[in-house]
Amino acid sequence: MTPPRIAPLEGIRVLELGNYIAAPTAGRLLADFGAEVIKVERPGTGDELRNWRLHKGDTSMLYRTINRNKKSVVLDLRTEAGKQAVLKLAAKSDILLENFRPGTLEKWGLGPEVLNEANPDLIITRISAFGQTGPLSERPGFAAVAEAYGGFRNLVGDPDRPPVRVGVSIGDSIAGLYAAFGSMMSLYQREARRGNAGGNAANAVPLTERVIDVALHEAMFSMMESLIPDYQAYGVDRQRVGGRMEGIAPSNAYICRDGASIVVAGNGDSIYQRYMQTIGRPDLAEDPALQSNAGRWDRREELDQAIGAWTAELDAADALAALDAAGVPAGPIYTAADISTDSQYAARNMVQKFDVSTGKEILPGVGFPGIVPVIGGESLPIRNLGPDLGENTTEILAGLLGMDPAEINAASGREEALQA
Repeated sequence: MTPPRIAPLEGIRVLELGNYIAAPTAGRLLADFGAEVIKVERPGTGDELRNWRLHKGDTSMLYRTINRNKKSVVLDLRTEAGKQAVLKLAAKSDILLENFRPGTLEKWGLGPEVLNEANPDLIITRISAFGQTGPLSERPGFAAVAEAYGGFRNLVGDPDRPPVRVGVSIGDSIAGLYAAFGSMMSLYQREARRGNAGGNAANAVPLTERVIDVALHEAMFSMMESLIPDYQAYGVDRQRVGGRMEGIAPSNAYICRDGASIVVAGNGDSIYQRYMQTIGRPDLAEDPALQSNAGRWDRREELDQAIGAWTAELDAADALAALDAAGVPAGPIYTAADISTDSQYAARNMVQKFDVSTGKEILPGVGFPGIVPVIGGESLPIRNLGPDLGENTTEILAGLLGMDPAEINAASGREEALQA
């Protein structure tokens, strides 16, 4: 018996006008849980993410990952036909996602007021570097700039070196999470008011409340915990502390005898006692000055030296086994190869395999990250990888909008291509 499909957002249609990572991440999250996400791409090149980290063919694994479970439609927004097609799609959608520079949609004649005329219930979620208002709103910026402006970059790296960047576009991804959350929050509000309105249009959510404004730098700033209150209340200006976490000790990465590194987070008061006993340092466990995080932070160098001396005498697997037996949170620092063969990831269906075409060959059994959060005990299955450019153009424009071939050619830019 085939298990029922788990798709909480089935019946919701999302129109994605975004490029790169932020808006497409929001679209991916909604698509993962059953929403129909129609991704609009420009003729010829499509989303520029198709070419990022491209090793073979014309569509990167990055694009395939972030745009999974979506449909790709090519529309030329420079043309009236393309613009009208977007408005018709908006009229049949619940949510519109975009991450253009503020003013771009308005320049194309597709600003919120115009979209609202096409669909007075449409939720319009906008992602930009600095938001839709304020003195910096019109300034362009990618996640790297937002991570720095939001206070994040200053805390990443070693104190005696310039700030570094983490190895993924974390600013875009967090903004995408907020965009998906904001979209669902607004959708809930809309549906709740509909349920309580008894058909009364006066209860409809006003446009101002249906425009969700996500700024990349604010998304990062919101992750900075007590950075600002600590500074404004106590004058504490947090700085980079390498592999540690400010005010929390001992918690760091340590090199083992076999050259592998492990992460150990032994900073809880009771955990700390077991931790020090495990590494053979009962004197540190019993020291009155080390019974609180504040005292341990003051002597973090001493603690890290003691722990590092212990791990240097053991292979990573043996050190982790000893820590696990003592109930001390610890783990390996995984690479892509490690994740690919790990039993925990496999048990929850978190690496899902697909055959992928590069256009010239089929790459069999390529693993892709599963869907988070888990529902029903394991990751839901990915329905399809990020589609080929324009793969669903005819299906959507003809099937959903009833457009004939000539209209489809005009809206998608094929007419210009044919004339050229």
